[in-house]
Amino acid sequence: MRVLVLGAGVVGTAAAWYLAKAGHEVTVVDRQPAPGMETSFANGGQISPCHAEPWANPGVLPKIAKWLGRKDAPLLFRLGRWDPELWRWGLRFLANCPGPRAAANMERTLRVAIYSRACLQELRAETGIAYDQRSLGILHVYRDGAEFAAARKAAGMMQDWGLDRLAKTTAECTAIEPALIPVADQLAGGIFTPGDESGDAHKFTLALAALAAARGVTFRHGVTVRALIRDADRVAVADSDHGPLTADAFVLAAGSYSPLLARPLGLRLPVVPAKGYSITLPADGPAAPVVSVTDDEHKMVYSRLGDRLRCAGTAEMTGYDTTLTEERWHLIRRHASALFPQAGDFDRAEPWTGLRPVTPDSVPILGRTPYANLYLDTGHGTLGWTMACGSGRALADLVSGRQPEIDMAGLGLDRFSKS
Repeated sequence: MRVLVLGAGVVGTAAAWYLAKAGHEVTVVDRQPAPGMETSFANGGQISPCHAEPWANPGVLPKIAKWLGRKDAPLLFRLGRWDPELWRWGLRFLANCPGPRAAANMERTLRVAIYSRACLQELRAETGIAYDQRSLGILHVYRDGAEFAAARKAAGMMQDWGLDRLAKTTAECTAIEPALIPVADQLAGGIFTPGDESGDAHKFTLALAALAAARGVTFRHGVTVRALIRDADRVAVADSDHGPLTADAFVLAAGSYSPLLARPLGLRLPVVPAKGYSITLPADGPAAPVVSVTDDEHKMVYSRLGDRLRCAGTAEMTGYDTTLTEERWHLIRRHASALFPQAGDFDRAEPWTGLRPVTPDSVPILGRTPYANLYLDTGHGTLGWTMACGSGRALADLVSGRQPEIDMAGLGLDRFSKS
Protein backbone atom coordinates (compact mmCIF):
# COMPACT_ATOMS: atom_id res chain seq x y z
CA MET A 1 0.00 0.00 0.00
CA ARG A 2 1.20 3.53 -0.80
CA VAL A 3 1.17 5.60 2.40
CA LEU A 4 1.78 9.34 2.63
CA VAL A 5 2.97 10.60 6.02
CA LEU A 6 2.48 14.32 6.59
CA GLY A 7 5.24 15.56 8.89
CA ALA A 8 8.90 14.57 9.32
CA GLY A 9 9.29 15.30 13.02
CA VAL A 10 10.08 12.51 15.45
CA VAL A 11 6.44 11.34 15.39
CA GLY A 12 6.07 11.25 11.61
CA THR A 13 9.51 9.72 11.05
CA ALA A 14 8.81 6.97 13.58
CA ALA A 15 5.49 6.25 11.86
CA ALA A 16 7.29 6.02 8.51
CA TRP A 17 9.83 3.56 9.95
CA TYR A 18 7.19 1.18 11.28
CA LEU A 19 5.05 1.47 8.15
CA ALA A 20 8.06 0.57 6.01
CA LYS A 21 8.84 -2.38 8.30
CA ALA A 22 5.26 -3.54 7.74
CA GLY A 23 5.93 -3.62 4.01
CA HIS A 24 4.27 -0.42 2.82
CA GLU A 25 5.57 2.00 0.20
CA VAL A 26 6.03 5.14 2.27
CA THR A 27 6.58 8.78 1.36
CA VAL A 28 7.09 11.49 3.99
CA VAL A 29 6.53 15.16 3.15
CA ASP A 30 7.59 18.13 5.22
CA ARG A 31 8.04 21.84 4.56
CA GLN A 32 11.42 21.93 6.32
CA PRO A 33 14.73 21.10 4.56
CA ALA A 34 15.49 18.10 6.80
CA PRO A 35 13.79 15.83 9.37
CA GLY A 36 13.14 17.00 12.91
CA MET A 37 13.57 20.72 12.30
CA GLU A 38 10.58 22.04 14.27
CA THR A 39 9.26 20.76 17.62
CA SER A 40 11.71 17.84 17.62
CA PHE A 41 14.75 20.05 17.16
CA ALA A 42 15.66 21.10 20.72
CA ASN A 43 13.06 19.72 23.12
CA GLY A 44 13.68 18.65 26.71
CA GLY A 45 15.26 15.36 25.70
CA GLN A 46 13.34 13.10 28.09
CA ILE A 47 11.74 9.73 27.40
CA SER A 48 9.37 10.26 30.27
CA PRO A 49 6.30 8.14 31.01
CA CYS A 50 6.71 9.74 34.45
CA HIS A 51 5.19 12.91 32.92
CA ALA A 52 1.88 11.18 32.24
CA GLU A 53 -0.06 13.31 34.72
CA PRO A 54 -2.31 15.48 32.52
CA TRP A 55 -2.19 19.26 32.55
CA ALA A 56 -5.92 19.21 33.33
CA ASN A 57 -6.14 17.92 36.90
CA PRO A 58 -7.88 18.98 40.14
CA GLY A 59 -4.88 20.94 41.42
CA VAL A 60 -4.18 23.04 38.34
CA LEU A 61 -6.91 25.70 38.54
CA PRO A 62 -5.56 27.47 41.65
CA LYS A 63 -2.14 27.49 40.01
CA ILE A 64 -3.48 29.02 36.78
CA ALA A 65 -5.26 31.70 38.79
CA LYS A 66 -1.98 32.48 40.55
CA TRP A 67 -0.07 32.58 37.26
CA LEU A 68 -2.44 34.92 35.40
CA GLY A 69 -0.76 38.21 34.57
CA ARG A 70 2.71 36.98 35.58
CA LYS A 71 5.30 37.21 32.80
CA ASP A 72 7.39 34.53 34.54
CA ALA A 73 4.51 32.05 34.85
CA PRO A 74 5.28 28.45 33.81
CA LEU A 75 2.02 28.53 31.82
CA LEU A 76 1.49 31.90 30.15
CA PHE A 77 -1.71 33.09 28.50
CA ARG A 78 -1.58 36.25 26.41
CA LEU A 79 -4.91 37.72 27.52
CA GLY A 80 -6.83 39.94 25.15
CA ARG A 81 -6.00 37.91 22.03
CA TRP A 82 -9.12 36.68 20.23
CA ASP A 83 -8.64 32.99 19.53
CA PRO A 84 -11.90 31.00 19.29
CA GLU A 85 -10.07 27.68 18.94
CA LEU A 86 -8.15 28.28 22.16
CA TRP A 87 -11.31 29.25 24.05
CA ARG A 88 -13.08 26.10 22.85
CA TRP A 89 -10.01 24.10 23.86
CA GLY A 90 -10.06 25.82 27.24
CA LEU A 91 -13.64 24.76 27.96
CA ARG A 92 -12.72 21.16 27.20
CA PHE A 93 -9.63 21.54 29.38
CA LEU A 94 -11.82 22.61 32.31
CA ALA A 95 -14.13 19.65 31.73
CA ASN A 96 -11.14 17.32 32.10
CA CYS A 97 -9.95 18.75 35.43
CA PRO A 98 -12.16 16.67 37.82
CA GLY A 99 -10.35 13.80 39.49
CA PRO A 100 -12.00 10.81 37.74
CA ARG A 101 -11.41 12.25 34.27
CA ALA A 102 -7.85 13.25 35.12
CA ALA A 103 -7.16 9.71 36.35
CA ALA A 104 -8.59 8.19 33.16
CA ASN A 105 -6.46 10.50 31.04
CA MET A 106 -3.35 9.64 33.04
CA GLU A 107 -3.92 5.94 32.43
CA ARG A 108 -4.39 6.49 28.69
CA THR A 109 -1.24 8.58 28.38
CA LEU A 110 0.76 6.16 30.48
CA ARG A 111 -0.48 3.23 28.41
CA VAL A 112 1.01 4.75 25.25
CA ALA A 113 4.15 6.08 26.95
CA ILE A 114 5.22 2.80 28.60
CA TYR A 115 4.58 0.88 25.38
CA SER A 116 6.51 3.46 23.38
CA ARG A 117 9.50 3.33 25.72
CA ALA A 118 9.66 -0.44 25.21
CA CYS A 119 9.39 0.03 21.42
CA LEU A 120 12.28 2.50 21.50
CA GLN A 121 14.43 0.09 23.48
CA GLU A 122 13.62 -2.69 21.01
CA LEU A 123 14.43 -0.43 18.05
CA ARG A 124 17.74 0.55 19.64
CA ALA A 125 18.68 -3.09 20.18
CA GLU A 126 17.69 -3.95 16.61
CA THR A 127 19.46 -1.10 14.83
CA GLY A 128 22.17 0.22 17.16
CA ILE A 129 20.80 3.73 16.64
CA ALA A 130 22.71 6.36 18.67
CA TYR A 131 21.40 9.72 19.85
CA ASP A 132 23.27 10.66 23.06
CA GLN A 133 20.94 8.34 24.96
CA ARG A 134 21.20 7.71 28.68
CA SER A 135 19.25 5.05 30.57
CA LEU A 136 19.77 6.51 34.04
CA GLY A 137 16.16 7.31 34.97
CA ILE A 138 14.48 10.65 35.62
CA LEU A 139 14.46 12.39 38.99
CA HIS A 140 11.64 14.81 39.87
CA VAL A 141 12.58 17.24 42.65
CA TYR A 142 10.23 19.26 44.87
CA ARG A 143 10.72 22.26 47.11
CA ASP A 144 7.25 22.42 48.64
CA GLY A 145 6.13 19.68 51.03
CA ALA A 146 2.49 19.82 49.94
CA GLU A 147 3.46 19.55 46.27
CA PHE A 148 5.70 16.62 47.12
CA ALA A 149 2.82 14.87 48.91
CA ALA A 150 0.47 15.39 45.93
CA ALA A 151 3.16 14.09 43.59
CA ARG A 152 3.60 10.95 45.69
CA LYS A 153 -0.14 10.29 45.33
CA ALA A 154 0.04 10.59 41.52
CA ALA A 155 3.17 8.43 41.53
CA GLY A 156 1.27 5.76 43.44
CA MET A 157 -1.41 5.71 40.74
CA MET A 158 1.24 5.35 38.04
CA GLN A 159 2.83 2.54 40.04
CA ASP A 160 -0.52 0.72 39.97
CA TRP A 161 -0.54 1.06 36.16
CA GLY A 162 2.93 -0.41 35.75
CA LEU A 163 5.42 2.47 36.06
CA ASP A 164 8.09 2.05 38.72
CA ARG A 165 8.28 5.36 40.66
CA LEU A 166 10.13 5.69 43.97
CA ALA A 167 9.84 8.46 46.56
CA LYS A 168 13.25 9.72 47.69
CA THR A 169 14.53 11.84 50.56
CA THR A 170 16.65 14.89 49.84
CA ALA A 171 19.78 12.93 50.74
CA GLU A 172 18.78 10.17 48.33
CA CYS A 173 18.14 12.76 45.60
CA THR A 174 21.62 14.21 45.93
CA ALA A 175 23.09 10.69 45.93
CA ILE A 176 21.33 10.02 42.61
CA GLU A 177 22.44 13.37 41.16
CA PRO A 178 25.31 15.01 43.09
CA ALA A 179 24.97 18.22 41.05
CA LEU A 180 21.96 18.97 43.29
CA ILE A 181 24.11 19.19 46.43
CA PRO A 182 24.48 23.02 46.29
CA VAL A 183 20.65 23.39 46.48
CA ALA A 184 19.94 20.48 48.83
CA ASP A 185 18.67 22.77 51.59
CA GLN A 186 15.89 23.95 49.24
CA LEU A 187 14.51 20.49 48.48
CA ALA A 188 11.68 18.65 50.22
CA GLY A 189 12.37 15.40 48.39
CA GLY A 190 11.98 13.75 45.03
CA ILE A 191 10.51 10.92 42.99
CA PHE A 192 12.79 8.74 40.90
CA THR A 193 11.64 6.78 37.84
CA PRO A 194 14.56 4.40 37.16
CA GLY A 195 13.22 3.03 33.86
CA ASP A 196 12.90 6.38 32.11
CA GLU A 197 15.55 7.68 29.73
CA SER A 198 16.87 10.73 27.94
CA GLY A 199 18.41 11.53 24.57
CA ASP A 200 18.58 13.98 21.70
CA ALA A 201 15.30 13.82 19.76
CA HIS A 202 16.76 15.65 16.77
CA LYS A 203 19.72 13.28 16.47
CA PHE A 204 17.33 10.35 16.81
CA THR A 205 15.02 11.69 14.10
CA LEU A 206 17.88 12.25 11.66
CA ALA A 207 19.30 8.79 12.33
CA LEU A 208 15.92 7.05 12.08
CA ALA A 209 15.13 8.90 8.84
CA ALA A 210 18.39 7.56 7.39
CA LEU A 211 17.48 4.03 8.47
CA ALA A 212 13.99 4.45 7.03
CA ALA A 213 15.40 5.75 3.74
CA ALA A 214 17.61 2.64 3.57
CA ARG A 215 14.37 0.62 3.82
CA GLY A 216 12.95 2.51 0.85
CA VAL A 217 11.09 5.40 2.48
CA THR A 218 11.08 8.53 0.34
CA PHE A 219 11.49 11.86 2.14
CA ARG A 220 10.34 14.94 0.23
CA HIS A 221 11.51 18.09 1.98
CA GLY A 222 10.62 21.69 1.20
CA VAL A 223 7.06 20.62 0.35
CA THR A 224 4.22 22.52 2.02
CA VAL A 225 0.89 20.70 2.19
CA ARG A 226 -1.97 23.18 2.18
CA ALA A 227 -5.01 20.96 2.63
CA LEU A 228 -6.38 17.46 2.42
CA ILE A 229 -9.10 17.04 -0.20
CA ARG A 230 -11.79 14.39 0.05
CA ASP A 231 -13.76 12.29 -2.36
CA ALA A 232 -16.83 10.93 -0.61
CA ASP A 233 -15.62 9.03 2.48
CA ARG A 234 -11.94 8.96 1.50
CA VAL A 235 -9.07 11.41 1.24
CA ALA A 236 -8.29 11.73 -2.45
CA VAL A 237 -5.27 13.99 -2.47
CA ALA A 238 -3.00 16.22 -0.40
CA ASP A 239 -2.83 19.61 -2.09
CA SER A 240 0.72 21.00 -1.92
CA ASP A 241 2.85 23.77 -3.38
CA HIS A 242 4.52 21.03 -5.44
CA GLY A 243 1.27 19.78 -6.89
CA PRO A 244 -1.23 17.12 -5.81
CA LEU A 245 0.08 14.20 -3.74
CA THR A 246 -1.82 10.93 -3.94
CA ALA A 247 -1.69 7.77 -1.85
CA ASP A 248 -3.78 4.83 -0.74
CA ALA A 249 -3.59 5.96 2.88
CA PHE A 250 -2.65 9.18 4.65
CA VAL A 251 -1.14 9.61 8.13
CA LEU A 252 -1.51 13.09 9.62
CA ALA A 253 1.50 13.66 11.89
CA ALA A 254 1.98 17.40 11.47
CA GLY A 255 1.97 18.33 15.15
CA SER A 256 0.40 21.70 15.92
CA TYR A 257 -0.43 22.19 12.24
CA SER A 258 -2.55 19.03 12.00
CA PRO A 259 -5.84 20.86 12.76
CA LEU A 260 -5.23 23.28 9.90
CA LEU A 261 -4.84 20.42 7.42
CA ALA A 262 -7.83 18.48 8.77
CA ARG A 263 -10.24 21.43 8.80
CA PRO A 264 -11.07 21.36 5.04
CA LEU A 265 -12.29 17.79 5.62
CA GLY A 266 -14.73 18.99 8.26
CA LEU A 267 -12.64 17.46 11.05
CA ARG A 268 -12.04 19.68 14.07
CA LEU A 269 -9.02 18.41 15.98
CA PRO A 270 -8.92 19.88 19.51
CA VAL A 271 -5.19 20.54 19.32
CA VAL A 272 -3.62 23.92 20.07
CA PRO A 273 0.02 25.01 19.92
CA ALA A 274 1.82 25.58 23.22
CA LYS A 275 5.10 27.37 22.70
CA GLY A 276 7.98 25.97 24.71
CA TYR A 277 11.54 27.18 25.15
CA SER A 278 14.91 25.58 25.69
CA ILE A 279 18.54 26.50 26.02
CA THR A 280 21.54 24.28 25.27
CA LEU A 281 24.98 24.91 26.72
CA PRO A 282 28.30 23.09 27.04
CA ALA A 283 28.20 20.91 30.15
CA ASP A 284 31.79 21.78 31.04
CA GLY A 285 31.33 23.08 34.59
CA PRO A 286 32.58 21.31 37.72
CA ALA A 287 29.08 20.04 38.64
CA ALA A 288 26.99 19.43 35.52
CA PRO A 289 24.14 16.95 36.01
CA VAL A 290 24.30 13.52 34.43
CA VAL A 291 20.89 12.13 35.45
CA SER A 292 17.88 13.77 33.79
CA VAL A 293 16.06 16.01 36.28
CA THR A 294 12.60 17.58 36.36
CA ASP A 295 11.98 20.66 38.53
CA ASP A 296 8.24 20.39 39.04
CA GLU A 297 7.75 23.81 40.64
CA HIS A 298 9.08 25.68 37.61
CA LYS A 299 7.96 23.06 35.04
CA MET A 300 11.55 22.67 33.85
CA VAL A 301 13.43 19.61 32.60
CA TYR A 302 17.18 19.03 32.32
CA SER A 303 18.88 16.42 30.16
CA ARG A 304 22.54 15.66 29.61
CA LEU A 305 23.11 15.13 25.89
CA GLY A 306 26.71 14.04 25.47
CA ASP A 307 28.84 17.08 26.34
CA ARG A 308 25.80 19.42 26.30
CA LEU A 309 23.11 20.29 28.83
CA ARG A 310 19.57 20.84 27.55
CA CYS A 311 17.31 22.94 29.80
CA ALA A 312 13.68 23.26 28.68
CA GLY A 313 10.27 24.21 29.91
CA THR A 314 7.35 26.62 30.24
CA ALA A 315 4.33 26.85 27.97
CA GLU A 316 3.03 29.94 26.24
CA MET A 317 -0.44 29.92 24.69
CA THR A 318 0.12 32.43 21.91
CA GLY A 319 -1.21 30.65 18.84
CA TYR A 320 1.24 29.98 16.03
CA ASP A 321 3.66 32.73 17.02
CA THR A 322 7.19 31.28 16.98
CA THR A 323 8.96 34.46 18.08
CA LEU A 324 11.89 33.71 20.36
CA THR A 325 10.89 36.05 23.17
CA GLU A 326 13.95 37.18 25.08
CA GLU A 327 12.31 37.47 28.50
CA ARG A 328 11.00 33.91 28.26
CA TRP A 329 14.25 32.20 27.31
CA HIS A 330 16.09 34.32 29.87
CA LEU A 331 13.64 32.87 32.42
CA ILE A 332 14.76 29.37 31.38
CA ARG A 333 18.39 30.37 31.82
CA ARG A 334 17.70 31.93 35.22
CA HIS A 335 15.95 28.82 36.57
CA ALA A 336 18.65 26.55 35.17
CA SER A 337 21.56 28.51 36.63
CA ALA A 338 19.80 28.63 40.01
CA LEU A 339 19.31 24.85 40.18
CA PHE A 340 22.67 23.89 38.64
CA PRO A 341 24.94 26.88 39.26
CA GLN A 342 28.10 24.92 38.41
CA ALA A 343 26.83 23.17 35.28
CA GLY A 344 28.65 25.35 32.76
CA ASP A 345 28.83 28.80 31.24
CA PHE A 346 25.23 29.96 30.94
CA ASP A 347 26.33 33.00 28.94
CA ARG A 348 27.06 30.55 26.10
CA ALA A 349 23.55 29.11 26.14
CA GLU A 350 21.83 28.77 22.75
CA PRO A 351 18.09 29.49 22.91
CA TRP A 352 15.31 27.81 20.92
CA THR A 353 11.53 27.79 20.81
CA GLY A 354 8.99 25.44 19.27
CA LEU A 355 5.27 24.65 19.22
CA ARG A 356 3.99 21.59 21.06
CA PRO A 357 0.60 20.15 19.94
CA VAL A 358 -1.54 19.93 23.07
CA THR A 359 -4.95 18.31 23.51
CA PRO A 360 -7.28 19.42 26.34
CA ASP A 361 -6.90 16.05 28.09
CA SER A 362 -3.12 15.63 27.41
CA VAL A 363 -3.80 12.36 25.57
CA PRO A 364 -2.60 12.06 21.96
CA ILE A 365 -5.07 11.53 19.12
CA LEU A 366 -4.25 8.20 17.48
CA GLY A 367 -6.05 6.00 15.02
CA ARG A 368 -8.78 6.00 12.44
CA THR A 369 -11.05 8.85 11.36
CA PRO A 370 -14.43 9.03 9.62
CA TYR A 371 -12.41 8.89 6.39
CA ALA A 372 -11.52 5.30 5.58
CA ASN A 373 -7.93 6.00 4.54
CA LEU A 374 -6.97 8.83 6.93
CA TYR A 375 -5.16 8.09 10.21
CA LEU A 376 -4.18 10.48 12.99
CA ASP A 377 -0.86 10.51 14.87
CA THR A 378 -0.87 13.89 16.56
CA GLY A 379 -1.59 15.87 19.74
CA HIS A 380 1.26 14.41 21.80
CA GLY A 381 1.91 17.67 23.65
CA THR A 382 5.15 17.62 25.61
CA LEU A 383 5.49 13.84 25.15
CA GLY A 384 6.02 13.52 21.40
CA TRP A 385 9.55 12.19 21.84
CA THR A 386 8.33 9.84 24.57
CA MET A 387 5.42 8.44 22.56
CA ALA A 388 6.77 8.55 18.99
CA CYS A 389 7.80 4.91 18.59
CA GLY A 390 4.74 3.41 20.25
CA SER A 391 2.36 5.68 18.33
CA GLY A 392 4.08 4.86 15.05
CA ARG A 393 4.01 1.14 15.66
CA ALA A 394 0.32 1.17 16.63
CA LEU A 395 -0.53 3.26 13.54
CA ALA A 396 1.39 0.86 11.30
CA ASP A 397 -0.63 -2.02 12.73
CA LEU A 398 -3.91 -0.22 12.05
CA VAL A 399 -2.95 0.71 8.49
CA SER A 400 -1.91 -2.90 7.91
CA GLY A 401 -5.22 -4.25 9.18
CA ARG A 402 -3.67 -5.72 12.32
CA GLN A 403 -4.76 -5.32 15.92
CA PRO A 404 -2.26 -3.07 17.75
CA GLU A 405 -0.41 -4.53 20.71
CA ILE A 406 -1.92 -1.92 23.03
CA ASP A 407 -5.55 -1.14 23.76
CA MET A 408 -6.54 1.83 21.56
CA ALA A 409 -9.67 2.64 23.60
CA GLY A 410 -9.86 6.31 24.55
CA LEU A 411 -7.05 7.36 22.23
CA GLY A 412 -9.03 8.28 19.12
CA LEU A 413 -10.72 11.43 17.89
CA ASP A 414 -14.12 9.92 18.68
CA ARG A 415 -13.61 10.50 22.40
CA PHE A 416 -14.23 14.22 21.89
CA SER A 417 -17.64 13.62 20.31
CA LYS A 418 -18.70 12.05 23.61
CA SER A 419 -17.65 14.99 25.79
